[in-house]
Order: sequence, then C-alpha cells, then structure tokens
Amino acid sequence: MRIVHLHMDELGFITQWRAIFAGGMAGIAAALATYPLEVAETRLIVQNCREPSYAGVLHTLGSVYRSEGLLALYRGFSLSVLGAFPFSMGCYAVYANLDKLWQEPPFRFNSLQNFINGCLAAGVAQTLSYPFDTVKRKMQAQSSHLPHLGGADVHFTGILDCFRQMIRNKGVFALWSGFTANTVKIVPYFGLLYTCFETCKQVCLYRNGYIVSPLSYTLAPGVDQSLGPHELEEVKRYLNNRNFRSQDSFKDRW
Repeated sequence: MRIVHLHMDELGFITQWRAIFAGGMAGIAAALATYPLEVAETRLIVQNCREPSYAGVLHTLGSVYRSEGLLALYRGFSLSVLGAFPFSMGCYAVYANLDKLWQEPPFRFNSLQNFINGCLAAGVAQTLSYPFDTVKRKMQAQSSHLPHLGGADVHFTGILDCFRQMIRNKGVFALWSGFTANTVKIVPYFGLLYTCFETCKQVCLYRNGYIVSPLSYTLAPGVDQSLGPHELEEVKRYLNNRNFRSQDSFKDRW
C-alpha cells in the first residue's frame, strides 16, 4: 500500500507512464510463473511427431528439468522482458492518439470503435515486439539433448548470436517469420478484449445509476461528476490522512 501511495499525486491519480510501468512489472511477475509452460509448449510443437521426445506437458517439464536443469525452463526469458517495452510503447502510442483518430473524446467511443482501437493497438505493438518473440522461440526450441538440436533451423550460442545468424542467413525479415499467422490470432483477440472491458465498465456505471444506458456514456439526470473547490480540498485531506496512516502502520510493523 505504501508503494502505491508513493506513485500517486495529491488527488490519488497515477500517471500513464507509471501505469505502463506497473503493468510491465505485473507482466514480468506473471511470466516468471508461466514461462516454463511456454517452453514446454514450444518443445511439444517443434518435436518430431514420428519420434517424439516428449509425451505431454508434465513429461516435458520433468524431462527438461532433469536433463538440462532449471535454467533451461527459463531460456529466452530476458527476451520476454525486452519485448515488453516495445509492446507497451506500441500500445501507448495508439491509446494516446485515439481521440485524434476519431476526432472525439474516448468516453464517446462505441463498441465498434473500441474493437478497432484494440486491433490497432495490438497490430502496432506486436509489429514492434515480434522479433524478440521469434528469437525467444528459437532459444526455447534448441537443445543439445534433442535430435538435431531440437530441430531449430539456426544454431546459436546466445541471444545476440541468434539475432546475428538469422539476419546473416535469412535476412532481416526472417525476424518477422510467422507474423501474418500471429496477426490473425492476436489482433482480433485484443480487439474483443478491449471491447469487453469497455462494455463491462459501461454496464457497471449503468447499474450504479451514473449513465442512462449501458450502450452510452451519457450521464443520468442529476449526476454531476465535477468537484467544487471545497470538495477537492476534502479529497486532498482524505488522501493525505490515509497516506499518513498507512505509513504509520508500516513503521509499526517494522
């Protein structure tokens, strides 16, 4: 709680850049827990179906751990972290300019506009981050304990060597290999995700009496979302007192 207060302004808001940073840190924490499953998925996909080395997710995780060690389950993890930055930047670049694209404020967007916004954000973001994902998959697939080094078409000794060899042998566009198939999957996914999020937000506002319809952000009669000067001062005092109490409780614990 104390960390959250340190990043809040006097009215309790968090800036967009800090929100992006918080989202990135949350993504890294989630990736730490789920990355071994992604490695197992890649190994199951690239293995020889006639002479399979693995028989299911649990068998894959156990085999990789026993033969290659724990670090093999996180091979290429740093690329997930590096790829998160261009992905977040792409999303931010789109979201920051949506009002210019539609020539109206974001709260007036309808479901179709929200779907298009999500698709555009995903398209730009994955275009910027896809090379990192390509190299990450190569690193996950390659293993000296598998036939033909896991079937990887480029053999390398590290991240930079993988980038260098792919560009040298196949050209720079090899870093976007499979981009079209991934676009068909991820772009509508993010479009629907963003649409569902905005729709659920509108439904919650409608059920609490703030807007006239779950399909519109038009305020209900009698609803005033503006704050007067005295009300702003009350909010500031409340947040300052809450921050003070949280710091005192934190000191008492330690």
